[in-house]
Amino acid sequence: MRIIGHRGARGEAPENTLAGFQYIHDLGIRAVEFDVRQLKDDELIIMHDDNFLRTTGTDQKLYDLKSTELKAYNQANIWMDWEKQITPTLRQSLNIMQDFEHIEVEVKAVETEEHAEKLVIELEKQLKGFENTAVITSFDLKIHQALIQQNSHFKHGLLIEDDIQDKAIEQALALKCCQIGWMNQLATDQLLKATQDANLAISIWTVNDIERAKKLRDLGIDGLITDFPKMMQVALNQTK
Repeated sequence: MRIIGHRGARGEAPENTLAGFQYIHDLGIRAVEFDVRQLKDDELIIMHDDNFLRTTGTDQKLYDLKSTELKAYNQANIWMDWEKQITPTLRQSLNIMQDFEHIEVEVKAVETEEHAEKLVIELEKQLKGFENTAVITSFDLKIHQALIQQNSHFKHGLLIEDDIQDKAIEQALALKCCQIGWMNQLATDQLLKATQDANLAISIWTVNDIERAKKLRDLGIDGLITDFPKMMQVALNQTK
């Protein structure tokens, strides 16, 4: 079971930042999850929310901005011991991940099929060279359908956070997914076994309890997405 840093390492470093990605790299962890959005100038950036309020303290809608206007917003606003962190682009982030073994690229939901197609085309272009390590994940079925229509060379995984779990495996297979990302609260032993029986890989998010992590490891899941990768690394004896 690989330890996957959630948004870099959001419990130990500013989330979805270059500093956070460098932090887990320095720990020796080579698996990461992060969020991708596309701005109105078509640039792909790394950010979970569509507003800067939670992470920077400034109430500013993301999609009103161009990529050249991101410098004013400090993503390390609540992290007193960290230097200012600007919202990174996907290109900048991938420079730190050249030797990573597993990258989960969560594409946030888009409004239209046209936007999904445009985003996927740009995403595949920027991920070139990461075909063996990147998995494109999303809750948004439009993203998966765009990947199929583009005959994508990248693996993709369906994310599940609601009560459609009885249909999720069937849906993931129909969308030609290689894995399911189950929300931790939904991931029963029976559900995990059914997923494995369908030959789908499993990532579980977000797991911050050590005993739960050990149980999931014993159940044979593939990836543990956690806010506290250093803590998990030590507790699971996966330090290098």
